Amino acid sequence: MKFFIDTANLEQIKEARDLGILDGVTTNPSLMAKEGISGKDAVKAHYKAICELVDGDISAEVLSTTYDEMIAEGQELAAIHPNIVVKIPMTKDGVKALKYFSEKGIKTNCTLIFSPGQALLAAKAGATYVSPFLGRLDDISTDGLALIEDIRIIFDNYGYNTEILAASIRHSMHIINCAKIGADVITSPLAPILSLLKHPLTDNGLAQFIADSKKLG
Repeated sequence: MKFFIDTANLEQIKEARDLGILDGVTTNPSLMAKEGISGKDAVKAHYKAICELVDGDISAEVLSTTYDEMIAEGQELAAIHPNIVVKIPMTKDGVKALKYFSEKGIKTNCTLIFSPGQALLAAKAGATYVSPFLGRLDDISTDGLALIEDIRIIFDNYGYNTEILAASIRHSMHIINCAKIGADVITSPLAPILSLLKHPLTDNGLAQFIADSKKLG
């Protein structure tokens, strides 16, 4: 399973990269705003900086809502760097844009997936990735992991090459459960990824080893 980090923070991206497990990055307008990045040129420059840090797919989201605008904006984003994946919302015009970019050989990530039917349409349109938001479903007392399972079954049934990119990760068990049910990718903030390192028995065992080593002189 691939690990993407969901952030626009360059220091967090570097930390995940240096850990040796980072395969890519996803961002969105909210994450850009959180870092104080605004304006078209500044956003493009920030995407380029991310691409220079990570040798993997970097999802860059269109802000447009109509087909023609999505195409124009997506082409601009794709021109920033070969690793850019154009992030497209799950709408009628978005599905049409997925088909366009697929035929042009431009990678896409269909975002804001909340049902198996949406994922199926995106896959048929040629999306490189679909991003089901499991955490947001959990927030409204719906089983987000069940959505991942349903999409996995559908894609396996028909041999779709579209990868399932589990998004809206809240904690480390989301990551483990996504791995168990066959998500191709997870995208997560840094904290849930780092929490996979932690176990009290590891800490206790290491402390004991260190204490015992001091007895050896």
